Amino acid sequence: MATKKDIFERMQIGEIISFDDPEYSKIMEAVSLTKKFVVELNNATEDEKIRELLSKIIGAEIDKTTTVFTPFHTNFGRYIKFGKNIFINHDCTFLDLGSITIEDDVMIAPKVSLITESHPTAPSERKALLLKPILIKRNAWIGASATILPGVTIGENSVVAAGSVVTKDVPDNTVVAGIPAKIIKNLSGLMDEVN
Repeated sequence: MATKKDIFERMQIGEIISFDDPEYSKIMEAVSLTKKFVVELNNATEDEKIRELLSKIIGAEIDKTTTVFTPFHTNFGRYIKFGKNIFINHDCTFLDLGSITIEDDVMIAPKVSLITESHPTAPSERKALLLKPILIKRNAWIGASATILPGVTIGENSVVAAGSVVTKDVPDNTVVAGIPAKIIKNLSGLMDEVN
């Protein structure tokens, strides 16, 4: 007989999690612990100490080539995965219950929000979490105050213009802008010049 998956396993496979789920308190306990660590993180000033505290929050060592400026906000942290040589500027928010993966060489400007969590639109079902992962591929650049919504992949080498709200996948080597974000430029020709 198969054992029942716990709430964190169910979150990772994208199951809708109701606020009245018998295990929902486990999420709230984890979030409360993360909030304490985030306060400590946001009072740190040395890059090495920031990496150490953020590594504790995400449960994995952050490479020394990655720089994260504080303040940095997350509600859970355990489902954030960082590659190498990443730069994250001040005042970013990563809501990661649905998981966030940031590949190597990504640049993230100030006040960027990566949101993996949503709720059903039907009023009778709204008190539940809908969780979908975000993937930021290698060498992408996310502009200031951009918001990336649940389930979105940002393609390799792509740029999200400042202030954009990204609601669907961004192909490799493109620039998107606006609300909702739309493709405004293809970078493929520029890539040929670099190579």
